[in-house]
Amino acid sequence: MDNIQYIEISKLHPFPDNPFKVVENDDFNTLAESVREFGILTPIIIRKCPEGKYEVVSGHRRIKACEKAGIEKVPAFVRSMSRNEAIITLVDSNIQRENILPSEKAFAYKMKLEAIKHQGRTYPQLAGKLSATIVGEADGISKDQVWRYIRLTNLNPKLLQMVDDKKIAISPAVELSYLKKEEQIYLIEAIEREECTPSHSQSIRLKSMSRDGILDVEAIERVMREIKPNQHEQVRLKKDNIKRYFPKNYTVNQMEHIILKLLEQWQRKRQKNREER
Repeated sequence: MDNIQYIEISKLHPFPDNPFKVVENDDFNTLAESVREFGILTPIIIRKCPEGKYEVVSGHRRIKACEKAGIEKVPAFVRSMSRNEAIITLVDSNIQRENILPSEKAFAYKMKLEAIKHQGRTYPQLAGKLSATIVGEADGISKDQVWRYIRLTNLNPKLLQMVDDKKIAISPAVELSYLKKEEQIYLIEAIEREECTPSHSQSIRLKSMSRDGILDVEAIERVMREIKPNQHEQVRLKKDNIKRYFPKNYTVNQMEHIILKLLEQWQRKRQKNREER
């Protein structure tokens, strides 16, 4: 039976290669306010390390919220577990959270798959198939979906960020993950020049051309310059035309957020003017 202990936050270390990010958004701020008022209602899970330190297995967001709320000690279950057991617990306790990014799922599934294999819970000749089934159980997805997410770990970080930003859907991203590293770099450059991302069908063609050894810079450019049906009615703003209106350190996503906010204000103002007439 686990005994709850109160551990100083200064003695807690983040889990190495934790795929789940702690983002200080509105949900996190709400959590921090709740922690400040009521404390942590569910103890975190940690495992003991040498020199009196502890490794956090589950509860990274709660710890960060405590730090923001000025709380120095947190209730914790101190468990004795191997690294592989800790990885499985880490993934299973986080994977069903809302708003998990595709990149987080991809690396989480990959970590859990390797941990299960190391535990020897499957026969070697069937390890890949059965382990993938076990990986998806906590999240209620099939082994095929697990493998599709794991394929995303082969993407260039810039392409993977586009998946997280919903600029590239999962299906085309899986196809693009089969491109060689240098081909992915050429594709990123083409995306930035053409200011558009490949469709699913285009991604399948790029993968096929890569497999046949005929995918070069010119081939990627030809594919990316094709006009897709859903692009005929799009409004596109070139970054160079608008970046002078923003601080130098603003990202494209930050610029887009401000523009949408201003358009909402403009729409409300027009609506108010119509009502006053």
